[in-house]
Amino acid sequence: MDLSQKSTSVSTISATATHCSFFHTKTRSLTSRLRSGCLSAAGFTAAIVLFPAFAGACAQQAATDAAPLLVHAAGSGLLQSGAPYTGSFGLHPSSLSSEYSSSSNDQTYLLKTTSTDRLPVSDSLQPPPRRTYGRPRYSDNQHNADGSNKYTFLLGGGLTLPISATHNDFSPSYNIQGGVGRNFSNAFGVIAQFDWANFGIQSSTLNNLLRTYNSIGASDQNGNPLSQLDGSSHVWSLTLNPIYYLAHSDTKGLYVVAGAGFYHKTTNFSIPGTGTYCDPYYGCYPIQSNQTIDKYTSNAFGVNGGVGFTYKTSRFGSARLYVEGRYVFVDNQPRPYSTGSAKSSYFNVFPQNSARTTYIPITIGVRF
Repeated sequence: MDLSQKSTSVSTISATATHCSFFHTKTRSLTSRLRSGCLSAAGFTAAIVLFPAFAGACAQQAATDAAPLLVHAAGSGLLQSGAPYTGSFGLHPSSLSSEYSSSSNDQTYLLKTTSTDRLPVSDSLQPPPRRTYGRPRYSDNQHNADGSNKYTFLLGGGLTLPISATHNDFSPSYNIQGGVGRNFSNAFGVIAQFDWANFGIQSSTLNNLLRTYNSIGASDQNGNPLSQLDGSSHVWSLTLNPIYYLAHSDTKGLYVVAGAGFYHKTTNFSIPGTGTYCDPYYGCYPIQSNQTIDKYTSNAFGVNGGVGFTYKTSRFGSARLYVEGRYVFVDNQPRPYSTGSAKSSYFNVFPQNSARTTYIPITIGVRF
């Protein structure tokens, strides 16, 4: 191929590229007018119908014009055999199926283009790379890496239900719960907890004790036999409780909890009495008040375990409502019954206080 032929090929290719570039510019203009409302959908459809014929003509013309120049470049060592063409005409043909062969003074080459040898689109027409997003990673002192709070606080209250043998002498009452803990992730944490479980005393138990106290000569403040007896009991505890969430979402969570620690049990028995109250403004006057006549305490190791459910009222806050139920077992050591004697000061007419204790606290509260 002489110099005049090469010049003619380059001019032809430039003209073809110019026409195709003009077509792409017009197509983009039609699209912009359609989006802005300046062009109706019917008008856009009619205009775009001409695209396949014109695009095919541009692609065919570009391939025909480029082939002699590519062959000459390959013969001159500028294009290695088998290497894809990396020029840019602003075209995007799906495939170039034509074969081209040429003889020259240097060498004869046969170029075959396949669907993988496509002319690249200009970088300015390519969309930006798609971004990928993951969960944020936190590194401050208040959050774990998964975004959960490192520290948690809870406060709640509810109902205490004595079960098994404990229910024979004690009746349901209230409970109070409070704690502070450390979360190691959004699924696992450990809570240091204080609980107060209150109990009433069964009427049958109080009546039996009233007869016992009268049989040993107990009397009220006026020296009369006892006519009425009242009582209450409570267990306060300090425990360490690992907690694990079986399932959780932005608003709901299901967890299991277990713990162990120190349990202190106390039972008081009292009778109605009359006391004196002194006010700095009104002076002293008598009031009705209960008088404790007997008291029992017991310290023991205990364990607990249960399940709970949390609900977050707002996705923008950290507070969660929770409701949970636990089984509590306190390993009190039994003490023998005794009404006392001349040789011993040991007195215990209520050994149930030192018996093993089981109950279920049901708690509703808020956790931060």
